[in-house]
Amino acid sequence: MTDKYRDDIIEGEDQDQDEDRRGPEKFCSLCRRPESQAGKMIDLPNNIHICSDCMQKSFDMMNQQMNKGNFNYTDLLHMPGVSMIDLTGLQNQMAQPKKAPKKKKEKQQEPVLDLKKIPAPHKIKAALDEYVIGQEYAKKVMSVAVYNHYKRVATDTMDEIEIEKSNMLMIGPTGCGKTYLVRTLAKLLDVPLAIADATSLTEAGYIGDDIESVVSKLLAAADNDVEKAEHGIIFIDEIDKIAKKKNTNQRDVSGEAVQQGMLKLLEGSEVEVPVGANSKNAMVPLVTVNTRNILFICGGAFPDLENIIKERLNRQASIGFYADLKDKYDNDPHLLEKVTVDDLRTFGMIPEFLGRLPVIFTLDGLSEEMLVKILREPRNAILKQYQKLLALDEVKLEFDEGSLHAIAKMAMEKKTGARALRAILEEYMLDIMYEIPKDDSIGQVIITREYIEGTGGPKILLRGQEVPLLEAQQG
Repeated sequence: MTDKYRDDIIEGEDQDQDEDRRGPEKFCSLCRRPESQAGKMIDLPNNIHICSDCMQKSFDMMNQQMNKGNFNYTDLLHMPGVSMIDLTGLQNQMAQPKKAPKKKKEKQQEPVLDLKKIPAPHKIKAALDEYVIGQEYAKKVMSVAVYNHYKRVATDTMDEIEIEKSNMLMIGPTGCGKTYLVRTLAKLLDVPLAIADATSLTEAGYIGDDIESVVSKLLAAADNDVEKAEHGIIFIDEIDKIAKKKNTNQRDVSGEAVQQGMLKLLEGSEVEVPVGANSKNAMVPLVTVNTRNILFICGGAFPDLENIIKERLNRQASIGFYADLKDKYDNDPHLLEKVTVDDLRTFGMIPEFLGRLPVIFTLDGLSEEMLVKILREPRNAILKQYQKLLALDEVKLEFDEGSLHAIAKMAMEKKTGARALRAILEEYMLDIMYEIPKDDSIGQVIITREYIEGTGGPKILLRGQEVPLLEAQQG
């Protein structure tokens, strides 16, 4: 067998295999050219195949007839090679009006609010207890208010009895945990929550944020979902900064005017807010948000409110045998609990604003024992943060009991609440955090009371000499 004969046989077998894979070759129904010569075929019904050249010639002939004005569908039947194609079905199909496409069934959307997913008040309070020390009454009030708010939203359209909204006003000294309570609540609940600052709010038309900007922040927290935002919570901090100014002869654009502008917002109204901006003047689309189901929580330190309360209490019995001493309430740690709506009106809050905040409660000032617990017990306590930082350097950090009380005592003198703890620790931990990475042999550092009071230094132990804190204190 010659090589040429063997190559022809192999080539023929390859062609047969290719034909088996691709199927039989197609031929043009008009010019009878195979697909390998004419190119890819256009498939028509009744097993008819047309090459691109013949299809183009047919279109050219149709255009010529249309330009002459004597074109008819029956003329297609007299075109060469087209008579074998049944175009009557095509003509009838073109004559019939097209049916509108059927709309796809919309998927049933899940309700935005599921009451079963909202934890009960005791579970909310238990979760807050892990992060916030003390303030038992405040945590109880907030847990019940949040739970009732979402029960109100869920049953709003199910019953003829309409439950009114219970907005809250929380009063407490600086550093007692007002903002921290709300931030912790935001982590626990799967609802959009926005935290705004009242100090930047001004009357419409003046430099500053418009009152509606607090709603736009909530809309941003809800990923611009209006229905989800209408079931959210807005916390307005520093609310005491919009108190009515006293003895002023100029327009109060950041005080009483802001309170009056917030009245409809707190009560419930439809507000147009920009999407993705804080100002209505921005070139962005506006959406309408109904604030009827939005829970508002306002908080403030209200400085000098204690003096207003003491003045009222001393005025009640100031003459006679049963008169109170003027300094009776000077050192009362629970003086804020005696606050009334009249005291807040004297402070500078207008009565219409207070009437839309029916739930008013106070937070206790922090004592030395509470500050010690804040240092040590919460899940993300300050001491645990420093211990984790030094643990990355494989160094164990301990604080003895005396050092914690010394730190708490210094924080009490600063009168800035729990915020003073971090500042004090940053000061005393600076040298330790700087020196320890120099020496790899250090294994444990114990902060002592003497180091905090400035009469001694911390105990530093080398690796292999680490001892429990109790033994170190006894030694």
